[in-house]
Amino acid sequence: MMRCEAGKKSRRTIDSPESPIININQHTEGLTCTQKPPEQAQRESSSKNKPRKVLNQTPSDNVGAPLKGNSPKPNFEPQNPNLVSISTNPISAVNHKFRVDNKRIDHLYIAQILSRKDWFLLLDHELKAKRIFLNPQFVASVLQNQESPLHSLKFYIWVSSTDSLFAKNQSVRGVLAKTFYRKGPVVLSVELLEDIKNSGFKVSEDLLCILISSWGRLGLAKYCAEVFGQISFLGLSLSTRLYNAVIDALVKSNSLDLAYLKFQQMPADNCNPDRFTYNTLIHGVCKIGIVDEALRLLKQMEGLGYLPNVCTYTILIGGFCNSKRVDEAFRVLEIMKEKHVSPNEATIRSLVHGVFRCMAPSKAFELLLTFFERESVFFKVACDTILCCLSNYNMAKEIALFLKKSGARGYLPDSSTFNIIMVCLIKELANPQNEVQEIFESFIQRGVKPGFSTYLQLIEAMYKARQGDEGNRIFDQMIKEGLVSNAFSYNMVIDCFCKAKMMDRASKAFGDMQRKGKAHELLALLLEHGFKPDTFTFSSIIDGLCRVNQIDDAFECFAEMVRWGVTPNAITYNILIRALCFIGDIARSMRLMKRMEADGIKPDAYSFNALIQCHCRMNKVEKAEELFLSMLTLGLNPNNYTYSAFIKALCDSGKLDVAKEIFLSMEAYGCFPDSSICNIILYSLGKAIASPCVLCCSVDMFAQKTCPSVAHEDDDLRNEFWNQLYPGEMESQQNSDVSTVIHSRRLLVQYRSKDR
Repeated sequence: MMRCEAGKKSRRTIDSPESPIININQHTEGLTCTQKPPEQAQRESSSKNKPRKVLNQTPSDNVGAPLKGNSPKPNFEPQNPNLVSISTNPISAVNHKFRVDNKRIDHLYIAQILSRKDWFLLLDHELKAKRIFLNPQFVASVLQNQESPLHSLKFYIWVSSTDSLFAKNQSVRGVLAKTFYRKGPVVLSVELLEDIKNSGFKVSEDLLCILISSWGRLGLAKYCAEVFGQISFLGLSLSTRLYNAVIDALVKSNSLDLAYLKFQQMPADNCNPDRFTYNTLIHGVCKIGIVDEALRLLKQMEGLGYLPNVCTYTILIGGFCNSKRVDEAFRVLEIMKEKHVSPNEATIRSLVHGVFRCMAPSKAFELLLTFFERESVFFKVACDTILCCLSNYNMAKEIALFLKKSGARGYLPDSSTFNIIMVCLIKELANPQNEVQEIFESFIQRGVKPGFSTYLQLIEAMYKARQGDEGNRIFDQMIKEGLVSNAFSYNMVIDCFCKAKMMDRASKAFGDMQRKGKAHELLALLLEHGFKPDTFTFSSIIDGLCRVNQIDDAFECFAEMVRWGVTPNAITYNILIRALCFIGDIARSMRLMKRMEADGIKPDAYSFNALIQCHCRMNKVEKAEELFLSMLTLGLNPNNYTYSAFIKALCDSGKLDVAKEIFLSMEAYGCFPDSSICNIILYSLGKAIASPCVLCCSVDMFAQKTCPSVAHEDDDLRNEFWNQLYPGEMESQQNSDVSTVIHSRRLLVQYRSKDR
C-alpha cells in the first residue's frame, strides 16, 4: 500500500506560527499525526523559467521546499511508511505522446511525472508540446487509472489551474470522488502541503469538499471534524458549502452528534444553514428512526423560508417506515399532493421498501396492493419495486397474483425485473408447466425479452419435472432468439443438460452423444458457429457422462479432447478418477493418475482422496498407506475425508497404534478432527482395548484433541471436562458420537471406582 496524501496551499502561509498540530491517532485507527522537522533542500530557482532544463535535472531527495521559521505546522500524515511518497527518479519526456483515445493514454508515464518534485513543470511542458490534449474524457481516464490517489489529486489540481471548467465538470468530480473513496483514505500531510505551496497552485473549495466527502464515506468522522477545524490554516474561509460538506460526511459516518455540533456552530461563523443542511440532518435522524426530531427540523426549516422539496418528503417517508409508523408514511404522500410537490421514483421505492421492511411481507403486500390499485403515480416503478421485494421474500404465489392484476392494467416489466421474478417462480412454484409457463409465454407475446439465464433455468426446471417436450420447445425458442451465441453459452447449455441428467436431449441437440463420436459432432457443431470449445466444455460433458455411468463414452470424449488440442486440467482427471474408483476399477484409476503426472499435471488432494477411500473400502490398507505417504511427500494436506477413511481402515484391520499416531498428527497438517473421526477412534478403542487404564488415557487423548483448552491432570478436571462437553447423557444423544463417548465414560468411571 502506498501513502495517500492530499493538501492545500493556504492564503495564510502553511508555516504560520499559529498553526496547531492535529493528533489524528486519537480518532482514527492506523492514522496518527506527528510533527516533522522542516525540509532542508531548496528548490532550484530557475526551474519555473526553464522547464526544458528541468526535464534533465535530477531532483534532490527532499520533496518540498524548506519551511520558514521553526513554528509547528498542521500535519495530517499517517505514520505508516508504506503509504505514498513522492518519487525522485529522473525521467525524460522524449518519445512519449498522449492521445485522446483512452486506449492510447500512457497512464504509467503520467504516474512517473506526478511522482516527480517538478511534476507541474513537466505537465506544463507536455501540454505546450501538444502531447496532452485536455478534455473531460482524458482527465477522467487519468484520474481513475492512477495507482496512487495522491497522483489523481495532484493531476486534478494542475488541470483545474490550467482550465477552471474542469473543476466544475460533474463527470470529472465524480471520478475523483470515487478514486478517493476506493483507493483512499487520502490523508493530508506536511510534505504534500509544502509540495502544493511550492508548485504555485491554489487549492480550491471544490477539492476540499470532495476530500471531506471521501473521509465521511470511509468512516473517518473525527478526522473529518479535526481537519475542518483548521480550514483557516489552509487559506480557505468557512462557508455554508463547506459546513454542508462536513455535516453530510459526519451523517454518512454515523456521527450524528458531531454533525449537530457543527450545525450549531454555523451562526457563529456567519454561515446560514440552507435546505441542503436541513435535509442532511433530517436524513440522519430518520435513518435511526427519530422522526419527531425530523419534524422539528422541518418546522425550523420552514420558519427560515426554505420549503421542503421532494427529497425532504422522501427522507421522511423512509424515517416513518424505520420507526414502524406506516400510516404516517402514507400520510406524507397526501401532504405532498396538497402542497403540489410531485413524488419521484425514489419516493415510491422508499415507500415500498420501507413498508416491506417494517411489516410482515404478506401484510405489506396487501397494503401496497390496495394502495396502488387506487393510485397510479409512477405505476411501473411501484410494480417493479413490489415484484423485487416479493422475489426477495420468495413469495411466488403473490408474484403470480400481482402479475395478473398489474398486467390487466397494462403493466409490462423490463427484462431485468422479469428475469428476477422468473427465477423466484421457477424455484418456488411446485409445477412449472402450469403457472410459470403461462406467465412466461404471456409476457413473451407482449414483447418482453427474457435473458439467457432465465431461459436456461426454465428449461432445467421443465426437464426435472419430466416435461421434456416443453423443455425442448423452450430450448428451440432460445436458439431462435440467438441467445446461444458464444462458447460460454454453449458451456452453460451443456452443464444444464448434465445437471438435469438429460443426456438423451443433449445427444439430440449436440450430435448423438449416446454413441461413439458424439464428442466429435458436438465439437463440429461448435466450430460451425465459429467457437472453439474449452476445458470447461469437455469437463461438463465428461462429468455428465460419468454421473449416468457411461464411463466408456466419457473416456472417448476425453480422447477427443486431446485430439482437438484442448489440454485436460486436474478437474478433468479427478472426474474420471472418481468415476473409476466409484465402480471399483482401481487399477485403471491408478494408471490414469500416473498419466496425469506424466502430462505434467500435479495430482491434488481430491485425486488422492478418491484412491485412498477406494483402497480402504477394498481393505487394501498397505496400498492406502503408500498413497497417504505419497500425498504428504508431495506437500498435499489431507482433509477429514482422507483421514476418516484411512483411520477407519486401520482400526478395522487392528492397527490401532498407527491409527492413533495418524489421529494425533492431524493438527500438524492443518486438519482438525471432527466428530466422525473421533467416533471411529473411540469406538475402536472401546471395543479393542481391555485395560480401562489405557482406555482412560485414550479418552483423555480425545479430549485434548477436541478441547485442548481444558486441563486433565486429575480426576476432578477430567470430570469437569466431561460435564462441560456432555452435560447429560440423555441430552447429548443428539451428537453423532454420543453413544460411543458415553460408553467410554462409563468404562472410565467403573475403572476409577475399582481403583479407589
